[in-house]
Amino acid sequence: MLKINIINQYDSSKKYARIIKYILKIAEKKLNINDRLIVNVILVSDEEIREMNSRYRNIDKTTDVLSFENQEGIGEIGDIFISLDKTKEQAETYGHDFARELAFLSVHGLLHCLGYDHLNEVDEKEMFSIQDEILENSKYRREK
Repeated sequence: MLKINIINQYDSSKKYARIIKYILKIAEKKLNINDRLIVNVILVSDEEIREMNSRYRNIDKTTDVLSFENQEGIGEIGDIFISLDKTKEQAETYGHDFARELAFLSVHGLLHCLGYDHLNEVDEKEMFSIQDEILENSKYRREK
């Protein structure tokens, strides 16, 4: 069972939590997560995520999502930081709504916390295939 903690450091809106919990529960089913696991989703601004990207990855620019896998592997699987500024920007760029982009970034971050990555072609194909399947089986599927 996946417990999802959402920490909104961006604003006081509660609408983001519904989107994130909905899509991560679909991911939980698809990934057959039966253990009691905890994931933290922290919503931040571009400024905050840029600072983190610089500090932890030595890349001084904004990004959409940063995931930190808990290496101890006991209970808490990791933290997902999502820039809501970047989420809004990318939704507009890609021509879909904000909720779909937030759902996408949430799933992407969760998969990283579970050890998936896209550093090579084989791993990328596997991760993106799972990610696409989760989104396609939700109300946030890509519009054709």
